[in-house]
Amino acid sequence: MGFWEMKAALDWQVAMGLDEAIADAPLDRFAESEAAEKAATAPKPAEAAPVVAEVAGPDPVAVAMAAAEAASDLEGLRAAMDAFEFCDLKRGARQLVFSDGIEGARVMIVGEAPGRDEDREGRPFVGRAGQLLDLMFSHIGLSRTSVDKEHALYITNVLPWRPPQNRDPKPDEVAMMLPFLTRHIELSDPDVLIAMGNHATGALLGRTGITRLRGTWAEAMGRPVLPMFHPAYLLRNPAAKREAWADLLAVKARLKAGATR
Repeated sequence: MGFWEMKAALDWQVAMGLDEAIADAPLDRFAESEAAEKAATAPKPAEAAPVVAEVAGPDPVAVAMAAAEAASDLEGLRAAMDAFEFCDLKRGARQLVFSDGIEGARVMIVGEAPGRDEDREGRPFVGRAGQLLDLMFSHIGLSRTSVDKEHALYITNVLPWRPPQNRDPKPDEVAMMLPFLTRHIELSDPDVLIAMGNHATGALLGRTGITRLRGTWAEAMGRPVLPMFHPAYLLRNPAAKREAWADLLAVKARLKAGATR
């Protein structure tokens, strides 16, 4: 065997994992195998239980529930929400956006959260989406400016403070503000609730999928609820206005029939 053949054979052995040709002392491979088997079958020492850090401070949801239940009217509820310090959104928003429209209106619209325009003005649905919302409901004889409760709208949001960059609400934010929304609905006592968009539908009904759920009546808090496309979605998808018109007609028919609970 020549040099190159021997080198090729050595290279093959190196590739197979051999890293030394001759050891300084003989190795007892049988003893190594027995030691490995004993180590594998030996009982493992008990692991220390993980240390779970306790979260200090009150539960925000419990605090919200107590504050909401203590409110006897809408002004008291607004004050309770304004004093609530557990939602970080409050620190980045200009002001609390509570509601708009006529107290005691038969129809209550629940949106997602304030945007830039709403944060500036302190009222829900005042931007382009709000203008479209007003136009939509005017076609079935409803308005937030009406003094007649039969033809009035009352509007609020799941979150009263604007999320940064208009991002989606986080589950913990919705959870801590939901007791206030529940009390808001109880005090307003509407005949019909409109869940405007996917996040409002999730908060009121506990499930999402607005494309599938819109146009189908459900129930929340003892009241009929109709999920609808958010006006902002309709601005981006004008073809969906056909479904929105069908939903508006369903609201009109429900009100005409008495909207019994």
